[in-house]
Amino acid sequence: MKMNVLVSVLGLSLVLVACATQSPYQAVLRHSRIRGSQQGPNVCAMQRLSDSNRKYFTNCKQWYHRKVCGKPTVISYECCPGYERIPGTRGCPAELPLVNIYNTLAVVGASTTQMYSERAKLKEEIEGPGSFTFFAPSNKAWAALPTEILDALVSNVNIELLNALHYHMVNRRLTSEELKHGSSFASMYLDFPVHIHHYSNGIVTVNCARLIKPDQRASNGIVHVVDRVITAISNNVNAIIDLDDNLERLRAAMAAAGLTSLLEGEGSYTVFAPTNEAFQKIPQETLNRILGDPVALRDLLNFHMLRHVQCSESIVSGSAMETLQGATLEVGCDGDQMTLNGKAIVTKRDQLGTNGVVHYVSELLIPDSAKVLLELAEGSSVTVATQLFVDAGLVSHLKGSEALTMLAPLDEAFKGDVAMTPELRKLLRNHLVKGQLSSQALYHGQELETLGGLRLRVFVYRNNLCIENACIAAHDKTGRFATLFTVDKLLTPPTGTIMDVLKDDDRFSCRRCCGITWVRVLLVSGGMSSHTRVPALQGARLELGRGRSLLTLLKASVELLLSACLSFRGTTPCTSTKVAIADADRMATTGSSTGHREHPQASP
Repeated sequence: MKMNVLVSVLGLSLVLVACATQSPYQAVLRHSRIRGSQQGPNVCAMQRLSDSNRKYFTNCKQWYHRKVCGKPTVISYECCPGYERIPGTRGCPAELPLVNIYNTLAVVGASTTQMYSERAKLKEEIEGPGSFTFFAPSNKAWAALPTEILDALVSNVNIELLNALHYHMVNRRLTSEELKHGSSFASMYLDFPVHIHHYSNGIVTVNCARLIKPDQRASNGIVHVVDRVITAISNNVNAIIDLDDNLERLRAAMAAAGLTSLLEGEGSYTVFAPTNEAFQKIPQETLNRILGDPVALRDLLNFHMLRHVQCSESIVSGSAMETLQGATLEVGCDGDQMTLNGKAIVTKRDQLGTNGVVHYVSELLIPDSAKVLLELAEGSSVTVATQLFVDAGLVSHLKGSEALTMLAPLDEAFKGDVAMTPELRKLLRNHLVKGQLSSQALYHGQELETLGGLRLRVFVYRNNLCIENACIAAHDKTGRFATLFTVDKLLTPPTGTIMDVLKDDDRFSCRRCCGITWVRVLLVSGGMSSHTRVPALQGARLELGRGRSLLTLLKASVELLLSACLSFRGTTPCTSTKVAIADADRMATTGSSTGHREHPQASP
């Protein structure tokens, strides 16, 4: 019995080790084989974009979504690498004949490469003894070459075409397992390196060309069919930028920010390079401000760079990627187009250098850290509040270098058209807090000073963080000098004690009060959950709830420091155990009050 258990554990361990050492490509290939197994032995399920002929081995996510780059796919079943069909049999039971590289080219969809190999006098070499790796362009890859480039290669077959083909070869056998991410190998053309990237989604590239049929074994090496013709790389990323007049403004900005040496040295980078046109689209005032601010300029440029090489062919869905600036960009695709933050603004792709890759973009990407407060607000869901701040004459604060934090209510906090009044103008000044704050650093009981001279209190609840009656409704936006807090409602600053609030509101009649219940905590509506229990000073307990059926009633009506049994004028005395809260978040310097229509019976 013990021996059986030991054998089982050992077997499981070996399986786990094998899975752990499996390359991403092999893992995806294995999944494709599993999905194709019902069609017979050695059948792989492939996903083909319905509007093109691009095919991919399928992973679990793509299989269930049936999409690549946001486009629907068609499932097809093909022989896995190294196998072929036999007429009249199911699946792909036969292994491909093991022949030399020259003959292998003909059976793996690279007959054009075979033809050019013969024309360039390479046939004898790849038919003979040796151990080679041939990254063979597919027939479609040759057809996609611009005519002038192809003519230049073919017109001098003894030199240019042979050199081009030798650059696709490595003088050793390299399987997909040995094509490690970030590795490079000396090619057979003057030892110029070819650059390998093996991504976690199973896609493998050489000089950003995707391996579409890897591991086609031959008697004298191995063939990997690729989707484009590759060229030798000699310039670093900075040289690519330096040599293109269309990147002149980017080049000047990089020099001003002191980033030129970064892209000249060691490392692996992806640069989303804004063209001259991209700079021209930015308002001149904004551009001048950023170019004149070394910190903002450096953040802007670092926001266009990743600390790894991301070839366009490796992308099959959107992924958040951290930039050198620290924020993230969503790098994705839409059909054949590469996208950034969901926008198809990449105009030129995969300009590979020795230390990275450059993609040209038609828009400048400005991170929050390079924006002033007004720009932060304009890019958020606080359109109404932003316009009100402008109408209130606060633009100088929103555009300046003053350290501030804006409390900006969501658009839905405003009902109908809002007219500017002296009272609203004063209130909006109290929505600007002195100092650039972070919500993560706020603590319960903290007081914040506003431009209007008031002191606002911070309340920390289990599921919310509130400043007076307004609770934070979105992540902070941290700009160059200021921070934007999006809040769920317009602030109600404290205007006096609780009794002052009650006396000033003629809806309440303290002469007809059934009683007053004081609770021990200050609870605003945003701090209440579906079921909240609060202790009363008199030993009683109040139970407050927010359910689906009462959402419209309780949405703005359960902030209590005082839970008052107060009769509205003209109503009957309080008798019910349920309370319809009529008004809430009436902030006072000593707490807050809530008016009820009926008297709650306190539970013991």
